[in-house]
Amino acid sequence: MEAVHGSMLLVYAVIAIALLILMITRFKVYPFLVLIIVSLLLGLVSGMPMQTIVKSFETGNGNTLGHIAIVVGLGTMLGKMMAESGGAERIATTLINWFGEKHIHWAMMVVAIIVGLPVFFEVGFVLLIPIAFNVARRTNKSLLLVGLPMVAGLSVVHGLIPPHPAALLAVQAYHADIGKTIAYGLIVGIPCAIVAGPLFALLVSRHIQLPKENALAAQFLGSAANGGNGAQADAPKRELPGFGITLVTILLPVVLMLVGSWADLVFEPKTLPNDLLRFFGNTDVALLTAVLVSFWTFGASRGFTRDQIQKFCGECLAPIAGITLIVGAGGGFGRVLMDSGISKEITNVATAIHLSPLMFGWLVAAMIRLATGSATVAMTTACGIVAPIALAGGVQVKPELMVLATGSGSLIFSHVNDGGFWLIKEYFGMTVGQTFKTWSLLETIISVMGLGLTFALAAVL
Repeated sequence: MEAVHGSMLLVYAVIAIALLILMITRFKVYPFLVLIIVSLLLGLVSGMPMQTIVKSFETGNGNTLGHIAIVVGLGTMLGKMMAESGGAERIATTLINWFGEKHIHWAMMVVAIIVGLPVFFEVGFVLLIPIAFNVARRTNKSLLLVGLPMVAGLSVVHGLIPPHPAALLAVQAYHADIGKTIAYGLIVGIPCAIVAGPLFALLVSRHIQLPKENALAAQFLGSAANGGNGAQADAPKRELPGFGITLVTILLPVVLMLVGSWADLVFEPKTLPNDLLRFFGNTDVALLTAVLVSFWTFGASRGFTRDQIQKFCGECLAPIAGITLIVGAGGGFGRVLMDSGISKEITNVATAIHLSPLMFGWLVAAMIRLATGSATVAMTTACGIVAPIALAGGVQVKPELMVLATGSGSLIFSHVNDGGFWLIKEYFGMTVGQTFKTWSLLETIISVMGLGLTFALAAVL
């Protein structure tokens, strides 16, 4: 087939995304199937060689799942152990006592910013979602009021603040100072998290009703949520784990990842201690370590038998199978967009319009994010395109602010080709339309406000 070039590629991309949304929302076709069908059709009409279309989809799917499947699996096990032991309830109770029920949405944002600092968005999400379910049940508030501030906090640190991999790469690409980037990132990020999190959640939770039954919430709330039979039938007799030990177990992967990212500051590179720190600081290894520790802190020391712990691990994986497949298929769709030349075409359009470096960085990242669905891909790809142009032009913009502008752009309007979109839709029990009105809008608020505050900072500095 003849390869398609230029603006026709963009037209096909728009049609593909419209078709995707229509089939899922209007005709209720399962998203996993829709993503495969639309990806294959897009590959065909854009003129990709037939033998490479499926390969392209599989590569994107595999690359996404290679990391996400392990992270979601281990994070869910850790969440399940925390839920069954009563650890999630302990954190919920303590936070409600500290902040008061009226301000619980602020508590969730603060926790998300702390936990989210060194971990991928998906990791932070699966670690914190059991706490969100628990807090929502205990305070009898909408999951949106509790959960949206949490995802806002996670999203801000994911896009704007090192040691996130994408932000770190941007720091290197723009030759920015990492300390200043973290400081400026917090100055810009915290107001964004406040507006897109607690304030937006207060507004939107009045207008959107979530279904009463949430199968995933029932998983994490343990059997107590299901009429009190099963593992937590004796819940009143079993003492909750301490706040300290619960926090230590949950923050263990966070600490390991932070220490891993600081390995070069502590030991010489390529020495055994440095390699060990990096190994245990790897996302998968850090989460695995935390899961094994939780078998003691949340399991054996709380009186659970080995068989019960085994059962929890098996039980919690079933509900995440569908989500994991959809997340992978979203990655496959993103890869087809890249291999068909659509992502490159989007970049060309952005380059043709001469803009201020901050605006250019934001726009390129935003367009790649819309096309590929991944904030990390958007930020890393945009840096590769924008950094040489920004540096060559001898532009008088602080490189740290270029990192923030690019990071803000990478967070814009998450939609059907983003794994995070499906993760939030499924866990919150929302329809596709509701996910657009809540999560997609929240991401856009952070993105636009982040750019505005970066411009404001540029005027002051």
